[in-house]
Amino acid sequence: MSQQSSYLATLERHRKTFAVMEEHQEAVEQLLELTRQSLKRGGKIIFLGNGGSAADSQHLAAEFMVRYKKERGPLASIALTTDTSILTAHPNDYEFETVFERQVLGLGKPEDLVIGLTTSGQSENINRALKAANDLGAATVALTGRDGGKVRDIAKLSIIIRSDETARIQEAHMFIGHWLCEAMDEVVLSGGLD
Repeated sequence: MSQQSSYLATLERHRKTFAVMEEHQEAVEQLLELTRQSLKRGGKIIFLGNGGSAADSQHLAAEFMVRYKKERGPLASIALTTDTSILTAHPNDYEFETVFERQVLGLGKPEDLVIGLTTSGQSENINRALKAANDLGAATVALTGRDGGKVRDIAKLSIIIRSDETARIQEAHMFIGHWLCEAMDEVVLSGGLD
C-alpha cells in the first residue's frame, strides 16, 4: 500500500467514525449541563485517563483553566495525570489500580464532575475512580469506546464511541472535549454561571 493510499484509508476510517457522531448529541448536551451545574455550584471538573487519554485529560483541563477561544475567567479543573510524585509513589506503596481513586477521595467533593477517558472502558484505575466519585455524590461521565466496557455501567453518563480503533476513539473524544470547551465559553460569557 502506498503512503498516499494508507493516508486515505486512515482518513476514511476517521470519516466512518465521525459519520455517527450525531447520535451523541443528547449525551453531549447532558455533559454540558453537568459541567455547567458543577461549576455553578462551586465544584471543579476532574479529568483522568491513561496514556493518550491522560494527555487528552491534561489538554482539556488546560483549556478549561486557561481559555479555549474567547476571553473568560478560569474554569476550575484539574487532570489527575500530572503529579508525577503521586503517580509514582502511589503504585509503589499500593497499586496502580487505585492511583486515581485515592486522588478522587482526597480532592473530590459532591459538587464536582469527574470525567474518565478510557478507550476500552476496562481500565480498572478509571473504573475505581468513577466508583469513588459516585460514592462521594459527584457527577460522573465516561468517554469510552468499543462496546463501552465495564465503565458504561459505572459512570452516570457514558458516551460510547463504537469503534475498535483506539486512535479514532480518541479523535472523537477530543472532538467532544473541544466542543465542550467552546460551549462553556458561551455559557460563561452569557452569564450562565452567575
